[in-house]
Amino acid sequence: MSLLCRVVAVLLVVPFAAGAAPIAFVNVNVVPMDEPRVLNHQTVLVDGNVIVRFGPVREVIVPKGTTRIDGNGTAYLLPGLADMHVHIWEPDDAALYVINGVTTALHMGGEPVGGIRYVKQIIDAGTIVAPRGFFAFRLDDEFGFVTGTPERARNAVDLAYANGYDFIKVYNNLSTAEFAAIVSEARKDGMAVVGHGVRSVGLPKALFEGQIMVAHAEEFYYTAFENRTDTAQIPQVVADTLRSGAYVTPNLSAFEAITKEWGHPEQVAEWLRDDRAQFMTPAVRTRWINDRRTREQGDLRPVLSFLRVFTRALQDAGVPLLAGTDSPGAAGVFPGYAIHDELRTLVEAGLSPFQALTAATRTPGDFIHKAIPQAQRFGIVAEGYRADLALVASNPLQDLQVMKRPLGVMLSGRWFPANELVALEQERKRKYH
Repeated sequence: MSLLCRVVAVLLVVPFAAGAAPIAFVNVNVVPMDEPRVLNHQTVLVDGNVIVRFGPVREVIVPKGTTRIDGNGTAYLLPGLADMHVHIWEPDDAALYVINGVTTALHMGGEPVGGIRYVKQIIDAGTIVAPRGFFAFRLDDEFGFVTGTPERARNAVDLAYANGYDFIKVYNNLSTAEFAAIVSEARKDGMAVVGHGVRSVGLPKALFEGQIMVAHAEEFYYTAFENRTDTAQIPQVVADTLRSGAYVTPNLSAFEAITKEWGHPEQVAEWLRDDRAQFMTPAVRTRWINDRRTREQGDLRPVLSFLRVFTRALQDAGVPLLAGTDSPGAAGVFPGYAIHDELRTLVEAGLSPFQALTAATRTPGDFIHKAIPQAQRFGIVAEGYRADLALVASNPLQDLQVMKRPLGVMLSGRWFPANELVALEQERKRKYH
């Protein structure tokens, strides 16, 4: 059954509260994410899905009829998180992202050719509990939508555009002629090209030819570094990447999981005993059980260490980084929950908590605005921006662990307090475990 059919099957399960009253977050400490700062004792007024007023408690009057959410001077309000690399194959898995504070997701392939416009509409309307979605159409000559020739590649781009996709995702096996045709046609259609390092073109060369985002730091390892952990090459590759203006999604959490399961089927069995696995759909668990990586040989730990060094170098140079998990494509990358592993791995690579959070808030907002200028702005707490927000119990700039259990999430004009988030989680446990 296609994603669209499964979505239709769960329509009206969680209806959107049409005409809901405006919401005021009163006496909260705001982490706006425009710079590493906290604004204490603030009121944030939300009307629909837009922040309409934001300022000190003493200066912002809350209109009558407004739903008040009192932070008591101790809670912290920040933008909802963005996971810029997901594969949500089952509608029920989508809620797991919201439960974890993820309010924006970039789907990087695996969706049907048709119906994306409708899927977006019902997500935006709150018909199902899911992050606001952007969609990339994957093109390749082995995996995804096969092109085969430059002419077919151009036609595929036009097909994706006509069906409501936002991005074109290039994969490993395209020819140089196909890649050039894809970039050219996508530019005509006003679509941005993202994805892997196409082996016939290489990185960072593809970034100067029109690809604006690399979906895994490891793609540089396979191309620019020619499968070698040679740190001497890092400064030049980083400098070229910075000069191109492209974004990079390090995706360290997924590579960490792959490193652990590589040749170790017992690791997958351990993950399936994890508490987070009890909330996943059976389809995801089955994919993990059958993951071919458990039958591979070798040790990827040196590569993981190299990618951490490379990621830190990208950050230090000013290359814009995006948080993305590739969930649940690899075993151990738990849908929704993996964003916290990604934040952790970014900090372990040497980023500060603010820099890691920036990769999951402000930079995704900047990236989407650059690629899709007409899209509603998000990623910081500011008037006129989307009110996709997370309320947490303490300062996330001091401890990112607090993001794992939000006091509530604001998404598409709807407020989900903590008890509703827990209920959504437990509903999936009763259904699937």
